[in-house]
Amino acid sequence: MRFLLTDEQREFAQALDGMLGASGTPAVARAWAAGDHRPGRALWTRIAGAGVFGLGVPEKHGGSGLLPVELTLSFEELGRHAVPGPLVETVAAAVLLERLGADTEAGEWLPRIASGGAVLSLCAGAGPYAPDADAAGPDRYAPDANGPARYALDADAADAVLVIRGDTVSRTDTHGPVQSSLDPARRLARPLDGTVLARGPAVTAAAAHATEVARLLTAAQSLGLGRALLAATVSYVRQRTQFRVPIGSFQAVKHRLADTLIGLEFARPLVHAAALALAAGAPSAGREVATAKVAAGEAGYAAARTALQLHGAIGYTEELDLSLWIRKARPLRDAWGTPADCRARVLTG
Repeated sequence: MRFLLTDEQREFAQALDGMLGASGTPAVARAWAAGDHRPGRALWTRIAGAGVFGLGVPEKHGGSGLLPVELTLSFEELGRHAVPGPLVETVAAAVLLERLGADTEAGEWLPRIASGGAVLSLCAGAGPYAPDADAAGPDRYAPDANGPARYALDADAADAVLVIRGDTVSRTDTHGPVQSSLDPARRLARPLDGTVLARGPAVTAAAAHATEVARLLTAAQSLGLGRALLAATVSYVRQRTQFRVPIGSFQAVKHRLADTLIGLEFARPLVHAAALALAAGAPSAGREVATAKVAAGEAGYAAARTALQLHGAIGYTEELDLSLWIRKARPLRDAWGTPADCRARVLTG
């Protein structure tokens, strides 16, 4: 199996990194958390112009086809720059619509997704599909697969929400009140009843595939988030002094940073291998995606804990941009399959 990226893939990731680095994403994330979606939608259009959303849309609808490796590289950069919004959910919704063969819906939404003209969210009544593991309160989980829909990510910013309940998928553009989250930029709301799009076993199969894509892209976000947190922490410990020497010279600090780096370096090839397996349609793809999700989610969360500890008290402050990354780590670790869910998936094959 080839793990080395091609020159084109590396250049694509570098171009996206440069574009996001010049976009002021911390200010965009703060505005999004406050309910002002205008800067986020403007950035969304630029991301689409770079071809990111087209990587999850078939060519006949204006995209490039489903390219998991390139999507993984893109979402690693999106995570590294803490870009807000239902990025994963929009791509997963595109995959779901294409798999369902819902020509009318696909013809309406997929070209708009590819061009950045549509933002979609996706959630399910129960099971591993929902992205709301960071929801606050006792209503975090629905009672069963046919019960009330769970929280949808950024339903207030989305043009529509696709809701999976058992073997039924529906589309709605209405939702309940926005609820709090561990990450203020992850705004959660319970979608209300909408129009049924499809029923039957095809929905179950399409939802399972969309879930694998969502898990993979969330793992890539966690990986990028962890890389950003580690880089910020290394920079800080070189500057912060104690006893007249940089704290980065202390052996305990070096060990903590080394452990964080090892976790991220271990997770990255797993994420790339999962993307290759998904691209090839390998029978082991679901298990490999779950493995990557556990490794990347835990590595990103460990990087957040390291950053918080080594930055000391300032790591707790909302005024510090670092908090925008730290507060994403656990929600991303648990979204689209908690570590326990993904480990169970690995064990059951």
